[in-house]
Amino acid sequence: MKRRDFMAGLLLAAAARPVRAQQPGATRRIGMLSPGGTEPSDPTFKSLNAFLQALQELGYTEGQNLAVERVFANGSSNRLRELAAEMVGRNPEIIVALSTTAARPARQATSTIPIVAIGMADPVADELVSSLARPGGNVTGTTFLGPELVGRRLQLLREVVPDLTRVAALWHPNAYSERTMSGVRNEIELAAKTLGLRLQLVPAVGADDFAGAFAAMVGAGAEALIVMPSPMLFGEYKRIAGIAAESRLPAMGAAREFAEFGGLMSYGANLPDLARQTATHADKILKGAKPAELPVEQPVKFELVINLKTAKELGLMINRAFLLVADDVIE
Repeated sequence: MKRRDFMAGLLLAAAARPVRAQQPGATRRIGMLSPGGTEPSDPTFKSLNAFLQALQELGYTEGQNLAVERVFANGSSNRLRELAAEMVGRNPEIIVALSTTAARPARQATSTIPIVAIGMADPVADELVSSLARPGGNVTGTTFLGPELVGRRLQLLREVVPDLTRVAALWHPNAYSERTMSGVRNEIELAAKTLGLRLQLVPAVGADDFAGAFAAMVGAGAEALIVMPSPMLFGEYKRIAGIAAESRLPAMGAAREFAEFGGLMSYGANLPDLARQTATHADKILKGAKPAELPVEQPVKFELVINLKTAKELGLMINRAFLLVADDVIE
């Protein structure tokens, strides 16, 4: 960004910000709240880095004109609530929340500090915004359309696994609000009924539940697995993909990272791309826009990723026509 553009952004912000944001060249302060961990292999970590990279392209460089506080809950919802309250106490200009799981405690902690959420599931059902077009409060950002894609994933899995009759769904009951989780369950139950599949919903509250969950799937004769949307499950994709391989279960995830970690396939939004898309909301707010008036944006595309190596290990033959419609094939 050219210097005159950056100065113009500061002047716009001056009309709506306190004295600290009116001084030319002042450092902007944002907090980043993540339900995941700090390891580079954690897929949530990659999304946060993508957001910061996009901010840099918009003219905000950490250590120069941007100060960033990062906090990580490492999968603990109780810790996430504590971290959100602590961050509000430090009064950043914006709180960047990764997923609905982080956005909800942030919203409970403040109704005044702007919250920019990356990849919300159903922000209306989760009572984070009044509508996608006009959020109406202090929360805006992007949604990955959590409930809407569940049926499509099940359909794609059925096309790849021949004679599929029994499918297990690994889900995190407390991932989102009860209204959103009810919508997710209804979507997959309807899709399974439409496709003539017997569905087994298997809950997992944390990683410690995975061994028992997979034992239940195998014991019930599951022939394939679909991993439901959840920030906790997303952060554990590597472990889930490994157990699915050991259990000889063809598995479908909600984001490409699942296939990259060895899962059979994935279908959904590219979350790092969605994080980069979300950075424009932060830029606009730092320049004076109100989150109440910034529409929640949806993904610009969805991608189908297939791990051909995993398919071969499972003895699955994926036809050429299906491979041609894939956005990426991992060999």
